[in-house]
Amino acid sequence: MGSLFAELARRASANARREVETYTREIPELGFLDRDSRARGETLEHALWLRRRTVELSPDTSELTEDDLGCIASMGEARASAGMSLDARQQVLRVHTALMLREINEASEAQRGGGVDELMRMMTWFAPQGERGIGAYREGFVRVLRHRMPYSEQVALLARSLLNGDPIAAELAAAVDMELPEYYAVTVFRLSNPLLADRFMENEIDTLVKAHRTPVLWGHRSGDGSVELIALVPLPQGAAAEHTPPHTAPDLLPDLVPDHLPDVVRDFALAIGRPCAVGTAVARPPDSADALDLARRISRAAPLRPPSARSRPHTLADVFVELAVADMPFADAWLRSLARRLDSGPDLLITLDAYYRHDMHRGTTAAALNVHARTLDYRLRRARELTGIDPGSTRGVRTLSAVVARRLSGAWS
Repeated sequence: MGSLFAELARRASANARREVETYTREIPELGFLDRDSRARGETLEHALWLRRRTVELSPDTSELTEDDLGCIASMGEARASAGMSLDARQQVLRVHTALMLREINEASEAQRGGGVDELMRMMTWFAPQGERGIGAYREGFVRVLRHRMPYSEQVALLARSLLNGDPIAAELAAAVDMELPEYYAVTVFRLSNPLLADRFMENEIDTLVKAHRTPVLWGHRSGDGSVELIALVPLPQGAAAEHTPPHTAPDLLPDLVPDHLPDVVRDFALAIGRPCAVGTAVARPPDSADALDLARRISRAAPLRPPSARSRPHTLADVFVELAVADMPFADAWLRSLARRLDSGPDLLITLDAYYRHDMHRGTTAAALNVHARTLDYRLRRARELTGIDPGSTRGVRTLSAVVARRLSGAWS
């Protein structure tokens, strides 16, 4: 055994103790190791075993055996059985990898610049075998989740791991029998009723997820108390490329509405059974967090509407004016003053909403409102009198459609 490997063997016990101490100090969920001597002893034993196997296998670049991988998988199983979260699991892997690299570097420096060949041999071994070990740990972790968690909770974990860029998503997807596509339409349903999430979860979520093969995450947003349902709708292979300009490979396609997405949104909205605002943005899984942020902003700018067969997702192109206005208080205040003027008229906001949703076609708008065309003309004329803006003019479309969207989004509640 070369000097680098001998030095690592000599330091193995001290390094294992340092790893356990780092866990208790940096990972809140593992703080119990300071109080549970049995759990601390098992964790220390695993840490020491990993270091000894590293020293035994790396000099000859021998691979971890199936028994080794099984032992590592059992560590993942133990952590999942104890209720460790995905975030804490990721922290454990990060801390372990960082400490192992640090220990190799410290042992190398102790040789005072010697042992370069041994260091290169160690690093050549560490990268692929470390990846295999982490994969085994994840598999063990997911194995427990698959047997202990309801299907809907496994799907929620998959959605969260995709949004967080967690590599465990591949194992979670396999556990719930889903494939990971090249692109997702990250779609946010903003619900009007904060009390709805639990009922929806219990009664509908499994059926919808299985029907559309769609990871879903739901619940209360921290901070503002609102309730959201987040669906990562997979795009068919090549669907994004059809809408991508030549010679480009965008990671985020904020104005893409795949052909099947309106059907998914309709089914989810009807199942929710309450007014909701829907925003969507398409992205590759590594950029899902950015797509979520944009889809969430879009949903907060979009109108809250009762579910119907016409329910559809909103994209950036639908609400870019309202998004800009929301960040400009003086412009928002001006639009709100126009909304107050319209409040004095008979159903003027509802009329303008229908007018713009039907592309200013008088006949279809009147039919949608179930009024005579002359009644529609009267209301549009009244809106012009109250605001000084003709609803059918370019200025009217730009201004009054924003007034309607801001009011119906609940932004001024």
